[in-house]
Amino acid sequence: MNYEKTFQEIYDELQHIEDVGHVADYIPELAHVNPDQFGVHLTTVNGEHSAFGDSDVRFSIQSIAKVFSFVLAYSRVKSNIWERMDLEPAGTPFNSLVQLEYDKGIPRNPLINAGAIVVCDILTDELASPRENVLSFIRSLSKNSAIDYNPIVAHSEKRSGFRNYALVNLMKSFGNIKNDIEKVMDLYFSICSIEMSCKELSESFLFLANNGVVPHSGERILSPSRTKRTNALMQTCGFYDEAGQFTFKVGLPGKSGVGGGIVAVHPPEQKRKLIQRDAFPGRVYNKNKIIDFLINKEQRHKIQDTRYKTQDTRHKIQDTRYKTQDTRHKIQDTRHKIKDKG
Repeated sequence: MNYEKTFQEIYDELQHIEDVGHVADYIPELAHVNPDQFGVHLTTVNGEHSAFGDSDVRFSIQSIAKVFSFVLAYSRVKSNIWERMDLEPAGTPFNSLVQLEYDKGIPRNPLINAGAIVVCDILTDELASPRENVLSFIRSLSKNSAIDYNPIVAHSEKRSGFRNYALVNLMKSFGNIKNDIEKVMDLYFSICSIEMSCKELSESFLFLANNGVVPHSGERILSPSRTKRTNALMQTCGFYDEAGQFTFKVGLPGKSGVGGGIVAVHPPEQKRKLIQRDAFPGRVYNKNKIIDFLINKEQRHKIQDTRYKTQDTRHKIQDTRYKTQDTRHKIQDTRHKIKDKG
């Protein structure tokens, strides 16, 4: 399948669909994001790449980074992580205070803001140099030592992060934050500010399409069982109160970020990672459409390919019949010759 051609077709189709989102201007620095950028990058565990548009342009990955921090914590504390958070879809906005108070300071899952803040609290305990260690982990996954935090974005988030501070203080009051709040929040805002391109993100997530093993290095990040559970969390919780819509329409594990990106894991038998960024990080509507269109086009391609194979098989069967019939004629002809000689 020619993915570059397919990406172009999808992009052309999207030009006829109304754009309903907007840049995430509640974080002042993200208000300056170019809303016209559009990039897609697909990577296989075998190292094959298909790219379109602005796939090499770096952007603030925001909540997509929550997958990295969760995986790092999960790989260290194992199942003990579920003593600090749940694994259920939230069904409410990603920064809901109401639900957190109702659940007595236990976040519904690690991919909403409260859950990711608790993950940062765990990493503060587990890692000698949390900021450096998290960045090193992501750089090793992507094979790129140039990936870095954006301190301007991190400062912008901290300056405007009143709701996130409310979340961490509420959890602190319930005893679910162990470390100094400023230390935990500095790590949280830094992780969200990481800048990566579609290509770099695509490569970094490949281990989740490869049973927990990084294809280029052979390093095991998670066990196959924990890899499956991480993908399950991404599918059920990766899109907050739109997780049901994404699962219903797309049906893949994935994670969105208000910086405009979205990552999805293709079915295991295909072993691919798809990452794209579109112009409207305020909502995942058009980003869903891109992956939805791709999956539908792939299915059509497979169906068409199956039809061709079926038709080819029919031709081979017909050809075999002709050969069999020809053999029968030859046998009959030989019998006549033998009879004539007798």
